[in-house]
Amino acid sequence: MKTIQTALAALSLALTTTATAQTLKNQLIGTWDFVVAEVKAPGGKKSFPFGETPKGILILTPDGRFAQIHVASDLPKIASNNRLAGTPEEYADIMHRSLSVFGTYMVDEAKKTVTYHVVSASFPNWQGEAQTRTIDKLTADEFVNTNPNVAGGRGSASNFYKRAK
Repeated sequence: MKTIQTALAALSLALTTTATAQTLKNQLIGTWDFVVAEVKAPGGKKSFPFGETPKGILILTPDGRFAQIHVASDLPKIASNNRLAGTPEEYADIMHRSLSVFGTYMVDEAKKTVTYHVVSASFPNWQGEAQTRTIDKLTADEFVNTNPNVAGGRGSASNFYKRAK
């Protein structure tokens, strides 16, 4: 009888430990809706490169692949209705206020970071780069990460996501 009780107690402890010891990577896996990106300049000024109500998605797969799309919600339509026949002004606005990136990712559990290895992006200069972000908040429903070195020395950028339902 005592052996059965000991075995049940050990099984209970193992199940509890497994449930509470979920890795950061396992918590990140899935689809996240983009809420907002906030850039903080070295002087403390805040800006929102995709506006304050952007659209977008972040997908993190179990096998280590990712896709990220951030788009300002108020991008103008191309007047010609042909994506290959926009004006220079239309293309400039689209380039300034949208971003798509995909590749692979790795999570450093100890440092609480995620590193994106960019295969390609709508900003082609990032191809082949590794970009590390701190995991500032991660719950079942929210994910916030910060890129401490935004291109061009503009400061740091925090990306806020909610788990897609």
